[in-house]
Amino acid sequence: TGYKFAEMIRFRDWYAAEVGARLIVHTNQGALDDGTQPFAVGTQRCCGLLKTKSLLDGLQAGNFDAAFGGARRDEERSRAKERVFSLRNAKGQWDPKRQRPELWHLLNSRVAPGESVRVFPLSNWTELDVWHYILVENIPVVPLYFAKEREVIVRGSSLIVPEQPFVPLLPNERPQRVMCRMRSLGCSPCTGAVRSTADTIPKIIEELVAARHSERQLRVIDHDQDGSMEMKKREGYF
Repeated sequence: TGYKFAEMIRFRDWYAAEVGARLIVHTNQGALDDGTQPFAVGTQRCCGLLKTKSLLDGLQAGNFDAAFGGARRDEERSRAKERVFSLRNAKGQWDPKRQRPELWHLLNSRVAPGESVRVFPLSNWTELDVWHYILVENIPVVPLYFAKEREVIVRGSSLIVPEQPFVPLLPNERPQRVMCRMRSLGCSPCTGAVRSTADTIPKIIEELVAARHSERQLRVIDHDQDGSMEMKKREGYF
């Protein structure tokens, strides 16, 4: 495992202990043992095996009626179709045509046997709203969000963190030291870094005021084919 993954896991474990939460981790170990990775099976299948299946198996194992997530409508076009209470069928799948109307602040949490809901309380927040709240409430965040010089592969406008041994180098490519930060934390190498000098929360806020693109612009899994994210959500992706 590389530094990005390790840093995220360290922060996750520390924060769970800090707030006294019971941390439940569910992994598709069979897929990992089979060597599942995006360059071998493609991002669509890799995401389905390592993320979606793990999530659905974990929800089923816990017999949960609801799962909370931090998705926002401004992130990506399929998420703009989401409800705060997103109804999922017995297989954990999402159908945008079966979503309930949300009038004023009236939210319908009733579910039939086998159904569940994904709850997105930050749906109407923006990335800037989130960082303002982090600043006001002094909430700790993963250090990967702050800019520093990191070793990355520069591929067009993308900065790929080469922490996994399966990331292939193209002809004439080599890792470079670049001042950058992670604007969005996802799987590596499917999530790229962005060039930045913002090493404090006020500087991140200042940077975002001038930003013209969602933080998911460098999420490969959102763009591997047209409508990719919506397809994943129909399969049960968060």
